[in-house]
Amino acid sequence: MLSLNLLATRQGRAVFDTWRAQARTRLRLLPRRQLYLVRELAPPRGNFPDFLNPAEGSQGLAEGVQAIRSTSRRRLREEMNVLSATPAWLRPLADGEPSALESLGQALHRYFDAALTPCWSAVRAQIEADRAVRARDMLRGGVDALLSSLGPSLRWRPPVLETAYPFDRDLRLDGRGLLLVPSVFCWQTPITLTDPTLPPVLVYPVARTQHWWSPQRAGGETRMTLERLLGHGRAAVLRVLEDGCTTGEAARRAGVTAATASEHVRILREAELAASVRDRNTVLHVLTPLGLSLLRANRTGQVAGDRGPSSRPGRRTGHRTGN
Repeated sequence: MLSLNLLATRQGRAVFDTWRAQARTRLRLLPRRQLYLVRELAPPRGNFPDFLNPAEGSQGLAEGVQAIRSTSRRRLREEMNVLSATPAWLRPLADGEPSALESLGQALHRYFDAALTPCWSAVRAQIEADRAVRARDMLRGGVDALLSSLGPSLRWRPPVLETAYPFDRDLRLDGRGLLLVPSVFCWQTPITLTDPTLPPVLVYPVARTQHWWSPQRAGGETRMTLERLLGHGRAAVLRVLEDGCTTGEAARRAGVTAATASEHVRILREAELAASVRDRNTVLHVLTPLGLSLLRANRTGQVAGDRGPSSRPGRRTGHRTGN
């Protein structure tokens, strides 16, 4: 939703203009009705409906879109009213007609594929880097250090977290906690949901480099980089451990013998790229954060199951600045 918003503005030209040009070129291939639909729902200024940022999006793009398709008619009617102008052709969506929700789901999938899939690895890299920084702050000084490090647009004045906002608003947690969501496409000032009764969420901009969007190298070249580092067989085992598996499963998926897979896993474990945990009568091998980072740094193209957000945890935004 935030990337859609930025497409229609000139904000952050040095940071986003190259991405905008590449995304617009690919978006021209989308059916016009689908493109108009997503643009109307995420206008460059003002509010947009909270149902477009479901908590299920933290599980991936498919799960998030399915949650949007399942939005109740009552909620659709209420939240579509936050749009400053709703064209008549959006009325079936506001009424919750199944065909309109299905069309919206298709449009979101196609928009993501065109505008975000090519740079999704770069987006995830920016988010993971921010998460690492916040984790160190938390370990060093607890919540105070974490919240104090979110500036410059956020100011922690215990027990209040203050931020620049387009209008005066207080969001009281009342013991519910606050979900912090780093976002590449959040520009300058943090934003939150429109409905104060929803779980509190604060989306804040990450510190991105000017060339964060730089396209990855060709898939063959990237694979060769990982294979040159680890060897063909060990690189294959590293990849199949991403979702966790036993030695036998790793052997089948990587196309090696069980003994060879066991040896590769042992070496990856000694290098702190993998860890092994016992699950009842089996031993499950998984990647460590270091192993996962290595894999992601050498991955290109569309990755199933790795397409949600990133900035993806939780519902995200209803309000945004108009500058």
